[in-house]
Amino acid sequence: MLLARYKRKSYLHRIVTGDEKLIYFENPKRNRSYIDPGQPSKSTARPNRFGRKTMLRRQHEVIFLDDNAPNHRAKPTKDIVKALDWEPLAHAAYSPDFAPSDYHLFASLGHASADQRFTSYENVKSWLDDWLASKDRSFFWRGIHKLPKRWGECVSSDGYYFK
Repeated sequence: MLLARYKRKSYLHRIVTGDEKLIYFENPKRNRSYIDPGQPSKSTARPNRFGRKTMLRRQHEVIFLDDNAPNHRAKPTKDIVKALDWEPLAHAAYSPDFAPSDYHLFASLGHASADQRFTSYENVKSWLDDWLASKDRSFFWRGIHKLPKRWGECVSSDGYYFK
């Protein structure tokens, strides 16, 4: 449905996407390593999911794309989207294949935050504001404009997740 609508008339320029991401105060760098069969793997530490962390959010005719998580489907959220007169873009629940924040923004953010050590919420917010400001319009344009290809891949994979 999303791909067919796009083929009739592009609407990518109208999409606003929103999501949330936990930012860990300590972010040990995780390295992937490939080993020969039978050799021991090199493990790297994961962020302490119980350690200090914070959640940050950012906020014409707008089509609103989120990841359909339950908190995005809650009545207060729906009321805000309606009050802003935004058109929600319907898609399958928990579909990271279609959320540019998941497949584009957060992947890049995760790489950039590797090895960062934050001491406060203000420190995290300042770092994130600087990081976002360092991205030019083409960075965000690329994330949104990957959608039609991803919709096509979803159709080709018969609706199953893909990388």
